[in-house]
Formats: sequence, C-alpha cells, structure tokens
Amino acid sequence: MTLNEIYAAIIALFAALTAGLVGSFALMKRMTLAGDAISHIALPGLGLGILFKVNPILGGAVTLILGTILISHLEKKTGIATETMIGVVFSASLALGALITPKEDLIEVIFGGFGPLSTSSFLLGLLVALFIIWFIAKFKDQLIINLFSSDLGTSTGINADRLNLYYLLVFSLTIILGLQFLGASLAGSLIIIPAAAARRFTGKFSPFLLTSALVSFTAVVLGLFVSRAYGLSLGPTVISAASLIFALSLFKRNT
Repeated sequence: MTLNEIYAAIIALFAALTAGLVGSFALMKRMTLAGDAISHIALPGLGLGILFKVNPILGGAVTLILGTILISHLEKKTGIATETMIGVVFSASLALGALITPKEDLIEVIFGGFGPLSTSSFLLGLLVALFIIWFIAKFKDQLIINLFSSDLGTSTGINADRLNLYYLLVFSLTIILGLQFLGASLAGSLIIIPAAAARRFTGKFSPFLLTSALVSFTAVVLGLFVSRAYGLSLGPTVISAASLIFALSLFKRNT
C-alpha cells in the first residue's frame, strides 16, 4: 500500500467509529433512514466537483452542509417534521445530481472509490473525525435528555432547536467522511446498520454507543481486508460485512 492509500484506510476506520456513535442517536431518534436520504444531498456537489475538476468530496461537503442548514430552517419555518423536509431536499438533490453528473462518473459518485487521499485531505478528515467524537462525548447527556423529553431538556436550559441543528450538522459531517469510500448511496448505510445490530446486543445506552462503534469499525476492517484480497469494490464490501453482522445479531435471543 502507498502512503496515500494508508491515509484513506485510516480515515475509513475513523469514519466507522464516528458513524457508529452518531448512528446510535439516529436510531434512538428514529431517523436512521434519514441517513440514507441525507447522504444523497451530496450528489449535486459531487457532480459539480467532477464537472469543474475540483475535489468531488469538497463539492459534496458543501452541498451537504448547505442542505442540512436548509432542512433545519425549513423545519422551523413550516413546522413540518424533520424527516419530511429531509425527504423533500433529498428528492430534489437526487434529481439534480443525476442531471449534472457525467454518466461515466455516476457509478463512482454513487458507490465511492475516489482513490487515495492526499496528506492535506487526510489531516482535514482526521480533524473532522476527532471533532465528531468530541461532540458526542461533550453533548451526550444533553442529547439523551432531549431524546426522552424535550420539555425536561428545556427546563434544564437545553436549546432543543440549536441542539438538533448541531446534531444534524455532525450527522452530515459523518456522512462526508464516508463519501470517499462509500459514495452517496452507501454512506448513510454505515450509520444505519451497525446501530441496528448493536441494539440487538445490548439495551443499555453507554454499551450501545460503544457496541455500535465496534460493529461499524469491524465492518470496515473486514471490508478493507476482503476488498483488497479479492479485488472487490470497498464500499459494497463494507456494507455487506455490516449486513452480515446484523444478520448474525438476529440469532441473539432477547433477554
């Protein structure tokens, strides 16, 4: 492996950890399917990046962040549920992305495979991953309180709207980390599947967080190994590994 390929592998592993942590809260907030929808908001930016010969991940990051802010703004302005607003923005982004992305690059945009990382991209990705982990550690208690009772959160001084916006932005940053090797179609899956598997293994919240991160990390390790050994695409291999772990979790008896 070259140094840039090692960089990409390290970022993939950090993306796995952050996806597991963020996915735990997404599952509890009943917005796991939103992960798949939000990831597609990156499509127009990825397509524009390819068209104008700039880093597609940078373009995808811009549209994801702008789309997330737009969703939060529309939710407050219209009173329509977050999931509905995500669906509207997702549909528009999917259509626009399909229109502007060159057909020969569409598979790469959807399923990942943008190649090795430069040193600057690696360092930026590492900072983003560490920021996400810091955010979850710092705001874990507030997120938990807000999950179970927004009124209780308000009475303890939690600004629910601001906290939800922060979480959505961190959610989007997590997807951005996964775009490099999973693409717009599969980036959200690394948030959904490990959290669902972890929920089968434990019902206690702190172990649930750690188990979700461990399942996601294991899926990426397996994906990296299998894809390199057999010449398979990394993104689909990682998600297949995560799906296998979820399938195995179904054999665990409920206690």
